[in-house]
Amino acid sequence: DADYVIKETDILALFRITPQPGVDPIEASAAIAGESSTATWTVVWTDLLTACDLYRAKAYRVDPVPNVADQYFAYIAYDIDLFEEGSIANLTASIIGNVFGFKAVKALRLEDMRMPVAYLKTFQGPATGLIVERERMDKFGRPFLGATVKPKLGLSGKNYGRVVYEGLKGGLDFLKDDENINSQPFMRWRERFLYSMEGVNKASASAGEIKGHYLNVTAATMEDMYERAEFSKEVGSIICMIDLVIGYTAIQSMAIWARKHDMILHLHRAGNSTYSRQKNHGMNFRVICKWMRMAGVDHIHAGTVVGKLEGDPLMIKGFYNTLLESDTDINLPQGLFFAQNWASLRKVVPVASGGIHAGQMHQLLDYLG
Repeated sequence: DADYVIKETDILALFRITPQPGVDPIEASAAIAGESSTATWTVVWTDLLTACDLYRAKAYRVDPVPNVADQYFAYIAYDIDLFEEGSIANLTASIIGNVFGFKAVKALRLEDMRMPVAYLKTFQGPATGLIVERERMDKFGRPFLGATVKPKLGLSGKNYGRVVYEGLKGGLDFLKDDENINSQPFMRWRERFLYSMEGVNKASASAGEIKGHYLNVTAATMEDMYERAEFSKEVGSIICMIDLVIGYTAIQSMAIWARKHDMILHLHRAGNSTYSRQKNHGMNFRVICKWMRMAGVDHIHAGTVVGKLEGDPLMIKGFYNTLLESDTDINLPQGLFFAQNWASLRKVVPVASGGIHAGQMHQLLDYLG
């Protein structure tokens, strides 16, 4: 519907569409809009029982992707009433629910979204936020400096705590668990928490400053995660950690817990590259950045430019701006296709991690500020 007038309350999505040979890109875009809102694979008489013209998503613009053959950008608008307030799970069930398996498209990628202020106001946002975190840490005017315990698996609890102590004593603000250290036979979670906090407390006392260790509370059930998070608070930790793979509902639940208990919440983006790395199918990581700011995490891994993980400098700068700015304008080189007002949601700390060392710090500061 090229004549559709976008409303301030509309949720906007940009898809990169690769239609099957012989499929018109406009028809493919309309099919994506229909399937991700009210339509199904055929016409049904029950459509007459609802206001389909109001609720059906509108594909209002289709542009060829510059310098790429047979790919198109489809802009789609969704009425705000299609979505439950404050639910990432419900949002994703519509936007990425069925459409990625559509026969009409060879490939489909969600590149960007615009969330209206009215919708953002139904989300808590980051549990702590950058400003409050700096106040709690009493560290200003410089980046936080952290590292990950290695080897990530196999250490005993006592040796794990020793690594935490040595790293923090050497000048780090934070040490962290890695994504896959939970509660394995070689070191159960309670043992890890106790020895890690012993290292934190000794290093903090020695340095005369506040330090922390990201205690990974990721577990099989929400009950287990709450138990581990509560224990991390009891033993004096200021920060805990979860993995992206626990799912959107669990992430929101942990963010609400963290806000209630004055804990900083770190999110490791474990698993994101399964859908974000391919350039023509899946989902751009900037969309995950937006969803996670809404969900309520305080930290998220957002790329390094340098290091062991792939990343274009401008694209990663776009991720950082999405997490840190109160308002972002359209910036196509950074992959920001929509202006976004963040409705006073707190700022998320973008974490630069993945195979970087001290000799690359000048490059990080040059690229990312």
